[in-house]
Amino acid sequence: MLGLIQRVSSASVVVDGQIIGAIDQGILLMLGVQKTDDESLIEKLVKKVFAYRIFGDEKGHMNLSLTDVNGGLLIVPQFTIAASTKKGLRPSFSSAAAPEIAKKIYDQFVAEARLAHPNVATGKFGADMKVSLLNDGPVTFMLEAN
Repeated sequence: MLGLIQRVSSASVVVDGQIIGAIDQGILLMLGVQKTDDESLIEKLVKKVFAYRIFGDEKGHMNLSLTDVNGGLLIVPQFTIAASTKKGLRPSFSSAAAPEIAKKIYDQFVAEARLAHPNVATGKFGADMKVSLLNDGPVTFMLEAN
């Protein structure tokens, strides 16, 4: 399970012209599910996202977590981050989980995140989404649950 996190000043997701998820300061998480992933990885990655220290303290050092700053979390399903780009000029999605499996894991991830934190917004699995963000830093990290 892969989580591309970006520290944002704000972020939102639009589907069919409607904002379906939005946050102010916090983390935009692009969640990719690989075919080798299962439910056992959900809790590990949820904990990592909330505890990962990417927000500045009083000295400007990245010592504070999403929980520390009480920021928002916008979770967007993103199968393309599971792509292999090692060969050729076209991505291979052979390592991405099948849509029905990925949706189940994504939905469970969202439910677990909502149990852990009051400010969680989401995109829509399988939808054509327009994602807007104001990256703060920029600060971007790829997290892996394993």
